[in-house]
Amino acid sequence: MSDRILPAAPAGPADPVSTSPHVDAGDEGYSKDLKSRHISMIAIGGAIGTGLFLGAGGRMAGAGPSLAIAYAVCGVFAFFVVRALGELVLYRPSSGAFVSYAREFMGEKGAFAAGWLYFLNWSTTAVADITAAATYAHFWAMFSDVPQWILALIALAVVLTANLISVKYFGEMEFWFAIVKVAALVVFMAIGIYLVATQHQLDGHTPGFSTISDGGGLFPVGMLPMLLVIQGVVFAYASVELCGVAAGETKNPEKIMPKAINSIMWRVGLFYVGSVILLALLLPYTAYSGDESPFVTVMNKLGVPGAADVMNLVVLTAALSSLNSGLYSTGRILRSMALSGSAPKFTGRMNKGQVPYGGILLTAGFGVLGVGLNYLMPGEAFEIVLNFASIGILGTWGMIMLCSLLFWHRSKDGRVTRPAYRLPWAPYTQIVTLFFLASVVVLMWWGGGVGRTTVMCLPLIAAALVGGWYVVRGRVAALAAQRETL
Repeated sequence: MSDRILPAAPAGPADPVSTSPHVDAGDEGYSKDLKSRHISMIAIGGAIGTGLFLGAGGRMAGAGPSLAIAYAVCGVFAFFVVRALGELVLYRPSSGAFVSYAREFMGEKGAFAAGWLYFLNWSTTAVADITAAATYAHFWAMFSDVPQWILALIALAVVLTANLISVKYFGEMEFWFAIVKVAALVVFMAIGIYLVATQHQLDGHTPGFSTISDGGGLFPVGMLPMLLVIQGVVFAYASVELCGVAAGETKNPEKIMPKAINSIMWRVGLFYVGSVILLALLLPYTAYSGDESPFVTVMNKLGVPGAADVMNLVVLTAALSSLNSGLYSTGRILRSMALSGSAPKFTGRMNKGQVPYGGILLTAGFGVLGVGLNYLMPGEAFEIVLNFASIGILGTWGMIMLCSLLFWHRSKDGRVTRPAYRLPWAPYTQIVTLFFLASVVVLMWWGGGVGRTTVMCLPLIAAALVGGWYVVRGRVAALAAQRETL
């Protein structure tokens, strides 16, 4: 395999601050303490979260069994995104990940947009995660009298502390979070397959294909509801790109990354699509709701004692895992940006544990604000926060595919050499994926409500990015000139 880096072409007049592909100050100073098992479980954890454990119930109720199709389609595009990122990682591992690649292929303007869109995703997701963790803790009587904001701060403090000590603690925490999630799904699927195979009565229904056919088929409420839930399904796949960020802190990424990324496809098919199909076979889609995990619904109908407590623990784990991932990844991304001048200077600082604590603290600060936001604002405003996270995800995935497309073009010009591990069917894969991501934005508008409100805010987000670039461009140019004189 060849991952040789060729010299970059000279920067054009439209991009006076581009750097050579092999230079990224944001990659210096990190330890290489993440092991193969960490990366593998980070890849799994990134593909399994509250979007499945909690969100699938409401989506099943709204779209019916066709939800499995939505998960399958979105899963394919999520795999394309992470496979494209994997090719770039093997070309040049970087803790700045797609921000570093955007800097190389699109210049500092591209890196600025990619980084802040990613921060938009995780800062708003942190608001959801910290509140969700407190809400789930209130499920148990021992925490029912503890104010929600205290539980939220405790959850944030625990995850934040693990992130600030060293990358080893992050890796171990994410490893065990992923173990809990996977174990819960494996147990559920084993029970579900047994119930279907034995035709065990469940709340007066006989599990099997008759549950789907008797309830109106795959599209009991039409195809439109299935299309409209795709935006939420995309959010469920958020953070699959995390293993690309983690590659910068592992030894031998050329051996570890292909195995971890390739495993995402079958895990998505097994855990996401397989679980949703089982849910559809076990109970009519009308039995599910957005107020309860669909897995808890099934277990309660089965009469399993303590099922709700166990699943609540799993969903709590998924929320903490998401918060853990967000603090980790934004810390690395913001440091890459800070050292080029695109983010506040303090976000580039590292502690003795070789952890970029400045960026982590900035994201954690938004989590703290989220406690007050959830207390003061009604549910619709909080839902807008989640929709903004989806916009950040779509923007991040779009930037990854643009970088991949530009990388492919440069390989055709002979300026870079593609590694043996490649995104298949390029450049068509990138083009189709970008079209899909744009269509999701259209569906958000088409669905009306909060989704349409969020899409209407896109001009404001674009204006903020443009205005922010004009604020930092002088510092970016000065730092670029300084690097050239060294």
